[in-house]
Amino acid sequence: MRKYLFIIGLFLTGKNFGQVQPAGNVTAVKVKGQQLLFTMQYAVGEVTVYSPTVVRVRLGEHALGRDFSYAVVNGPATTHVAVNQTPEAVTLLTDSLKVVIARKPFHVAFYTLDGRVINEDEQGLNTSWINSFVTTYKHLQEGERFIGLGEKTGGLNKRGSAYTNWNSDNFGYRTDKDPLYATFPFYIGIHHGLRYGIFLDNSWQTDFNFGASNNRFSSFGAHGGEMNYYFIAGAHVADIITAYTGLTGRMKMPPLWSLGYQQNRYSYYPETEVMRIAQTLREKKIPADGITLDIHYMDKYKVFTWDKQRFPDPAAMSAKLAQLGIKLTVIVDPGIKQEEGYGVYERGKKAGAFIKYPDSTDYTGQVWPGWCAFPDFTGVKGRAWWEKEISKYAGDGISGIWNDMNEISTWGQKMPDNVLFNNEGESATHLQMHNVYALNMARASFEGYKQALNRRPFILTRSGYAGLQRYSAIWTGDNRAEEDHMLLGVRLLYNLGLAGVPFTGMDVGGFTGGASVPLYVRWMQVGSFNPYMRNHTAVNTKSSEPWSYGEQALEIVRNYISLRYRLLPYAYSNFYEATQNGLPLMRTLALDYTDDAAIYRSAFENQYMYGRAFMVAPFTGAEGFGNIYFPAGSWYDLYTDQLIKGGQELALPLTMSKLPVYVKAGSIVPMQSLVQHTGEKPSDTLVLHVYAGGSGSQFMYYEDDGSSYNYEKGDYYRRRITYDPASRQIVLGKVEGAYVSEFKYTKLALHGFGEGELTIGGKKAGSEMEALLAPVSKFDPQGEANEPEGHTIRTVTVSNGQEEMILKY
Repeated sequence: MRKYLFIIGLFLTGKNFGQVQPAGNVTAVKVKGQQLLFTMQYAVGEVTVYSPTVVRVRLGEHALGRDFSYAVVNGPATTHVAVNQTPEAVTLLTDSLKVVIARKPFHVAFYTLDGRVINEDEQGLNTSWINSFVTTYKHLQEGERFIGLGEKTGGLNKRGSAYTNWNSDNFGYRTDKDPLYATFPFYIGIHHGLRYGIFLDNSWQTDFNFGASNNRFSSFGAHGGEMNYYFIAGAHVADIITAYTGLTGRMKMPPLWSLGYQQNRYSYYPETEVMRIAQTLREKKIPADGITLDIHYMDKYKVFTWDKQRFPDPAAMSAKLAQLGIKLTVIVDPGIKQEEGYGVYERGKKAGAFIKYPDSTDYTGQVWPGWCAFPDFTGVKGRAWWEKEISKYAGDGISGIWNDMNEISTWGQKMPDNVLFNNEGESATHLQMHNVYALNMARASFEGYKQALNRRPFILTRSGYAGLQRYSAIWTGDNRAEEDHMLLGVRLLYNLGLAGVPFTGMDVGGFTGGASVPLYVRWMQVGSFNPYMRNHTAVNTKSSEPWSYGEQALEIVRNYISLRYRLLPYAYSNFYEATQNGLPLMRTLALDYTDDAAIYRSAFENQYMYGRAFMVAPFTGAEGFGNIYFPAGSWYDLYTDQLIKGGQELALPLTMSKLPVYVKAGSIVPMQSLVQHTGEKPSDTLVLHVYAGGSGSQFMYYEDDGSSYNYEKGDYYRRRITYDPASRQIVLGKVEGAYVSEFKYTKLALHGFGEGELTIGGKKAGSEMEALLAPVSKFDPQGEANEPEGHTIRTVTVSNGQEEMILKY
């Protein structure tokens, strides 16, 4: 009888089970302000204008459900929209975009105001369902490239590839593995000088096809839920990232110490070993700000506990480390051991904090401590319980929380589909909640620890979903100590930057296996130009501290970590920019040189920008020569100031002691004196390097106290610095904010400016020719250290006044 009732139900709903079901023709349209409501033969939908360049398309087979998102935190802005209806189509017109929705059948196309197609549904395919799986098909434009999608393997250009989003634990993953740990269903399409973004906000398993196994369409779809995507137009890739993070939110300023070098392994214990590592970092003059404790600090892997034999007094240990300028980060997994008498478990059970089966019993799965229950971070009760439990680390002097195993990972890697989550009051299964679990864990960790510390916490996660940048940094999981993993890591990080996540890192040196000396050195050099720099290696592997690879390696690595610390004013100012517009510190060349075909070639796709000034060219440590591509403009060799014309590729010699790094002509780079940790004050002079070029630039220099949220109340120091070659002047703008700069003086270091007269405020300014040492030491082929090489530049020192200062040259 049930079988017949099921068939009758399918007949009455018009469901063509197991076949392709299109949305069909439009039967009714209702205009509701900036929104169009559609009724179709087999679906309903909404098209909503969020801004002049952002349009949301939402489709369902029946009535649309609750309008809720874990990712999107900002709604539509009031926008002027003109609507025109004809028997064939409905047209929406903003001051930047034209959207045409055909009626027979429902078909969406996005145009520039002058009529060029930016993106459109593929005729005949459009949007359709196969059972509960919904897919939108887009016409594949000639020469179209696809970039982004977050933590995805493969090349920079995703054309011809397909990907799945299902957060997965991937120990020692292959360089072509998909999916990995995190889901960011947002990509950018590029063709004919046009750019657009697509964000599919659906937490079910999602699939993206960029012309894989077909030459007709690109597509994106979900295994359940609605078709719910945002189309974002922009003149530049940067505009699209800014608009996307306008929807999904932006990071807060991180604690300054988290930008310093972090030393980790799986695992440092007992306390004497932790102190040995810290003291050796200081004795060997390796700048560092953090040590991370992996799972062996816990009592039998039970979260929120300490092994009292290994760590008898965590608070006292933290205090001793603090005297050395070292902060502690500890790993925290979601699995709560199911054990009577274990207070954390007992309190969680009493609070109703755990995810459950349909019969209301707690789901349990095996992980490090044994059989575990798992907090339901998608509900208020689960998050509130977690926030209270995690606060106890504050009393132990812990500064950072590392969320791991949160895909959710369990032994067997197959959580049952029927496990239920609160989903903010609207119960949902694991199939819908899996990809957003880690995002909500990061949220609970951030909000709970922020309150406990009463200052900025550092949160790191392995897994996540769109919007993660609001709460946490992310690293790329359990990589391998292999050359192709180092280069893949570069691409993963800049892809995460394209997905609106600026604070990213990888296990520098490789997690599994043991790196060769050349690979280790090169990886540590590259890591010095990553947003988050953490050296990490697995249990039962060779130690990976900088002194573990010999004196020559130690000297080179120390010099690059030291360079990272000298560049902290530059990096910190770039993080401030990320809080304002979402743009990452580590960026693919496609962000600024989008239409240059050379940057997509496999030979050059690993090159990246560190902010707007530095171009880094990673190579494996054993290579003797490397082909480097120089995009349009001119480029200074960081170490010699040699000027290289852009628009060409050069085969250049490589040495282990030098990572190829170039500075874009016209750049402004603030640097400080070397410190051993961020709690140590640099000298009273900020050095502002300005590189002469044909095109000018602006740099927003930024300071605050590095730890509190007082900057949100105006307690910051912000100054716009402008280099304008047309008027032959460098302008230090008027200071904004109430914070007093750490620097009393500014030294302008002028690269390539010649010997003409300099004036400040109309008065002649004295200058000096200084031989500035290059930031790394030079080694000959036998490995013997020589004096660092340097180059001579012109410098001018001025007092840091509050008012505008103009240097004319």
